[in-house]
Amino acid sequence: MVSEFELIKRHFQRPTRHTELGVGDDAALIRATPGCEIVVATDMMVAGTHFLPDDDPESLGWKALAVNVSDMAAMGAVPKWALLAIALPHPREGFVAAFAAGLFACAERFGIDLVGGDTTRGPLSFTVTIIGEVPQGGALRRDGAWPEEDVWVSGQPGLAALGLAGLQGLVDLDDAGRHACLAALRRPQPRVALGLALRGVASSAIDVSDGLLADLGHILERSGVGAVVDVAMLPRAALDDVCGDGERVRESLLAGGDDYELIFTAAAER
Repeated sequence: MVSEFELIKRHFQRPTRHTELGVGDDAALIRATPGCEIVVATDMMVAGTHFLPDDDPESLGWKALAVNVSDMAAMGAVPKWALLAIALPHPREGFVAAFAAGLFACAERFGIDLVGGDTTRGPLSFTVTIIGEVPQGGALRRDGAWPEEDVWVSGQPGLAALGLAGLQGLVDLDDAGRHACLAALRRPQPRVALGLALRGVASSAIDVSDGLLADLGHILERSGVGAVVDVAMLPRAALDDVCGDGERVRESLLAGGDDYELIFTAAAER
């Protein structure tokens, strides 16, 4: 049986880019950029709740980190460091190797160092803590929206929800549609570049993890404002292309989660 320390050494101990001391010691040493604030977020993924037990482990590795990177994007922050806690019913090296490959592919894509974590035996779950930086006073927040501002959303919300519905047998998708929807569900692409571009432009922002209306509601509640959503103006062409069920498309667009697009508010002149 492979030990915890051997698993860590084989699959999670990699060279770092901007870390004083990373995986292999009791704690990590990181050095913040002068003039920046530290941004921290954590997300947990549990089998049967956030993913299917037979999902591809490489995609799980990507998504476990990507959903946290999306939190950095929503704050206008640069993601730099991550910690991973993983629970496995059994220390399956093949699973761990594939998971690590997906996680480090995402880390490489966004320039993130894995600097620590933990492994234990238990029901399958992953918890990632991500640490980033943003110039002091420059973070995007949920509580900055003002009356009369416009509300924007990036990309195509709803594809991930259609992908999950397809896996559950609730909707028929052709091969091309299934591929597009499952890619959105399993390999979300955090909008880091957009988040950085929105500094000084957007008054508030949030990533779409719970659904477009639900996450917009978080901004409205924190900002103490209301909004009128013209559903006809929302992007849906990509959803209509893959699904002929208009009601399912509408539900996925408005209430489907796991999109990791950005919703933001800004003055019209911006």
